[in-house]
Amino acid sequence: MVSENPIGSLFTTIENNIATVTFGHPSGNSFPRELLNRLTNEFTVLSTNSNVSLIVIQSEGLGAFCAGASFEELLAVSDAASGTQFFSGFAHLINAMRSCSKLIVGRIHGKAVGGGVGIASACDYALATKNASIKLSELAIGIGPFVIEPVVSKKIGKTAMAEMTLAAHEWKTADWAKAKGLYANTFETIEALDVAIVDFTDKLSGYNPEALLEMKKVFWEGTQHWDTLLLERAAITGKLVLSDFTKKALSQFKK
Repeated sequence: MVSENPIGSLFTTIENNIATVTFGHPSGNSFPRELLNRLTNEFTVLSTNSNVSLIVIQSEGLGAFCAGASFEELLAVSDAASGTQFFSGFAHLINAMRSCSKLIVGRIHGKAVGGGVGIASACDYALATKNASIKLSELAIGIGPFVIEPVVSKKIGKTAMAEMTLAAHEWKTADWAKAKGLYANTFETIEALDVAIVDFTDKLSGYNPEALLEMKKVFWEGTQHWDTLLLERAAITGKLVLSDFTKKALSQFKK
């Protein structure tokens, strides 16, 4: 399955019952809404694919894993409705990952910001390089990580989530993320990461698929209300992005 577009790329390969989903974008593997929609749909399709027992999600290149939502599209938000629609993209993606019938393993090869942290947190298991630092910079531009908060808090706890959110200009190291439970392990190089990914997924894909599905249900118990919660959070952010504070902050970032 191949799906490419000038505003981003997305392709999936399936080998030995393992689907590897790769996304990419020239701006730090960030997500325009259209690319978010395609990735969300890909998880929905793979969820019902009987030839797939496990999904690996990764991004292109050697730089950032994911810079979050598209900054250009964020600047273009002009009213509450379009703001809610913009921020609901990550809400739908996280819910698709949460409800996907396959376990999702994250290959986090570089830095993750904002929505990128949300994607890593929505993986059932994530491995990373030592360069995969994380940051939630939303407060610095007058909004907040409202949409991704439930999934990040579920993974690392409310206290660590608060620490990241309030220190909006501060990068947390990959080893900090490992200590908090976001990453299962970290590796010095991408090559070492890839060896670990292959070894782990080969073992995991050989397990009883029914047992894996039932374990995934256990992992995500108590999150069914996220179908509405995350969209409600998107509406909060969609309103805040129109504030004078945010407009001024975004203009400074653009400069």
